Amino acid sequence: MRSKVMIVDDHQLFLEGLQYLLEVYGIKVVGRARTGSEAITKARILKPDIILMDIMMPEMNGLEVLKIIVAEMPSIKVLMLTTSEDDEHLFEAIKHGASGYLIKNTDGKELISRLQQAENGEIPLSPGLASKILLELNKKYDNTNKSIKKSSMNSEQEKLSDKQNELLKIIASGKTYRRAGEILGLSERTVKYHMGRIIEILQLDNKAQVIAYAVENGLVDK
Repeated sequence: MRSKVMIVDDHQLFLEGLQYLLEVYGIKVVGRARTGSEAITKARILKPDIILMDIMMPEMNGLEVLKIIVAEMPSIKVLMLTTSEDDEHLFEAIKHGASGYLIKNTDGKELISRLQQAENGEIPLSPGLASKILLELNKKYDNTNKSIKKSSMNSEQEKLSDKQNELLKIIASGKTYRRAGEILGLSERTVKYHMGRIIEILQLDNKAQVIAYAVENGLVDK
């Protein structure tokens, strides 16, 4: 990996262990922070490519820091660290621009794989979490009279080409862009282009919502 990584967590032992693990795999850790305010300051100075950040921290929680970083430094990919897939803050993190999530008990190889996905412009997101995200997003849209109607979304899906529909199913099943390209006989760059078009046609915001859409519409198993 060429990306420079910064890690943020209020537990010193976890920080040191995570840095050691990343460096064992040859990943450059350019900085560490133990509070939200420290994370923002160091992000401005160090300009990392990826930030691994705990959701629950003193002073400012990870969501507050995420919003500031996304607004000021949108090129930085922020991956939220959480102890559980059921963390209620995870939905807000995806909504506000997190590039993905990582469970803290993820093993080393899986962690590196997730980071590589983020580096390639993908959103590390398990299909099993997609339906939970969709339910949360729909609930919030309903509360503001902005709910996306399923019938309307189905009509938008009809605008996708056969190749795009096939790609949608493959990506929603958890495959990486590279693997999807191998299956469809496309370059990774072409896959990224088509994913951008799919997001635009379905009037969604990111890959996380695309996966959630696919789950809700029965394109993949929940």
